[in-house]
Amino acid sequence: MHGELQVSDLGTPSDVFGVHGATGHTRWRSLAAGRALLGPYEAVEWACVPPGGLSGEHRHTRTEEMYILLTGEGEALLNGSPHPVRAGELILTGLGATHALRNTGTEDLSWLTLEVPAHRTIRTAHTAIDGREGEENMPVPPPGATAVVSLDEQGDIDPRPVLQGPLRRVRRVRVAAGAAEKFSGAGQEHSVFVRSGAGVARCGASTVPVRADLALTTSLGEDLVVQAGAEGIELICATFVVEDGAGDPEGEK
Repeated sequence: MHGELQVSDLGTPSDVFGVHGATGHTRWRSLAAGRALLGPYEAVEWACVPPGGLSGEHRHTRTEEMYILLTGEGEALLNGSPHPVRAGELILTGLGATHALRNTGTEDLSWLTLEVPAHRTIRTAHTAIDGREGEENMPVPPPGATAVVSLDEQGDIDPRPVLQGPLRRVRRVRVAAGAAEKFSGAGQEHSVFVRSGAGVARCGASTVPVRADLALTTSLGEDLVVQAGAEGIELICATFVVEDGAGDPEGEK
């Protein structure tokens, strides 16, 4: 996988019915699966529910998750407590926490999902428990932490300590016309979503045009440079620290 750049757009999303036991449907699109990354990651996805739609309540016993809200407004149910949410905010769901998301507005509620195994899950994948291996032998975690934070207001967010896995930074970046933003591939991988505008992206020997609603996912060791076109470009950038075989981040033994 070294040297790959995965480019995905929203294309024709799937209609998924009964998500986590909810009624109605969710529009869904996978932007990057774990096999496209060198780190032990789960998925980068886009999802959308219409007014009145619901992504049902469920508990995270193996992974932790971040929602990046792109459009609309709604109500997040976090560990049983309701929280009003809107575009430009992040919903953080730690290992052991429960969450649900309902569209309470008049337009589509859409978001990016960044889902990763927690350190505890990664370690279990490399350790035999009671002579057997596997997630089914893991004790149920205690109720986890949750949070709602504004990416629009803060611009650059470290999701710890709510999230403790490889997702370490989420930024909103505006690149002026003709300027460029570089993402280093040293010990990390990136998923970059184009919020608005257009330009070009360079990774290794590849140069590709980029536009709104397109995602770029890098692999370990590859630098990514995004150069804005004549009107500038706005990016949402998620950075993952690539972990060693023991499931502990490099430099954090």
